Amino acid sequence: MDGYIRRVAAVDVSSSQRWELYRVLSEPMRLRLLALAADDELSIGELADLLGEGQPNVSRHAAALRHAGLLRDRREGTRTFVRVAVDAARDAVVADALAIGRALCEEDGSLARVADALRAREAAAHEFFARPGKARVDAPPPEIGAYLVALAPLVARRRLALDAGTGDGRMLEVLAPVYERVVAVDRSAAQLARARERCAARGFRNVAFIEAELDARELKTLLGRAGDARAEQAGGADAVFASRLLHHAPRPAQVVAQLADLCAPGGALVVLDYARHDDESMREQADAWLGFEPAELRRFARAAGLGEAHVARIPGALCGDGPDRHLPWQALFARRPPGAAAPARSRPRRHHPTA
Repeated sequence: MDGYIRRVAAVDVSSSQRWELYRVLSEPMRLRLLALAADDELSIGELADLLGEGQPNVSRHAAALRHAGLLRDRREGTRTFVRVAVDAARDAVVADALAIGRALCEEDGSLARVADALRAREAAAHEFFARPGKARVDAPPPEIGAYLVALAPLVARRRLALDAGTGDGRMLEVLAPVYERVVAVDRSAAQLARARERCAARGFRNVAFIEAELDARELKTLLGRAGDARAEQAGGADAVFASRLLHHAPRPAQVVAQLADLCAPGGALVVLDYARHDDESMREQADAWLGFEPAELRRFARAAGLGEAHVARIPGALCGDGPDRHLPWQALFARRPPGAAAPARSRPRRHHPTA
């Protein structure tokens, strides 16, 4: 199902029931809740921590604001996320309430802690991927490397590929035989060690490894995306691949924008991830999101300045034998327009699946 599970019409500010709006906004805690939900989409649990209140109490106040048309909610498995309705602040009374609520949140420090709440979403992923462990070098069909080398000339642009969030390097088994040069980036030293072991076992000598975030300057330098304007225009990877990375990100739209920025003009972005599902047990694998609707992925691509975006479902028989083999897989394909400069980056767009 694409979009928020519940949509509430904005309050009719010209109606005779306007007194109800004043009543709803007379509670200071609701003003604070409204201000926090205007800063970013937050779960009821995150709001409870920020406000120092119990979840049932926060849910009750959020329900009153939702009933008044000021909040919209979205279910993500067992969690409920809320944000301020798009048109709510157009009303002068609501705008004033937001300003007062923001002042209250600045005074008690809760607004400053929103960034901490967002970082906490990915703390589990940091811990999960930093765990030491023995590398698994699964043996593909013995002749698959030969098949890929034979296939390589059919790929029009194969100078440079980027494997974003390479993990233990499984994608490198496919990219290294096809592309002349591959850059594998991950923020986990433990994961990169496994990827290096895999490449050494396969004899791949065309892979460079870098421990960095996707927006790190050293990564852009490696791809020719940092420097003067002319280098910025010409640099980047012919293809950027991100396999099962997006569902770990606290702000998926921002990650897609970062990936798009690493593509060369005319280069392609391929994002392999899960379709929407309801398996809460995957949170034990550090999953921040339970998959995405195809429309969400296409919207992320458009917001990042990419064109030709389409999503293909992956047959279940091709999804391996790992703990996520039962989930629905899909792939987003998009392309950076030829000659396109790096898109302007101001404040990253928040993850609002139906915005």
